[in-house]
Amino acid sequence: MQSVSVGGALLTVGGVAGYVVGITAPYPGRAFSLTALMVGLTLVAVGRAGDGEDER
Repeated sequence: MQSVSVGGALLTVGGVAGYVVGITAPYPGRAFSLTALMVGLTLVAVGRAGDGEDER
């Protein structure tokens, strides 16, 4: 589940960066930065939840 957490973290950072750029200079598709942020945070949570499970 490590790769899910890392992917989620990267998506979250990209979403925050896109949001900050969208505040200063409007661009087409900037609403997708909020979607990337939400999906990224969800993937981080899912990836961290799987760390404590015992794999058999």
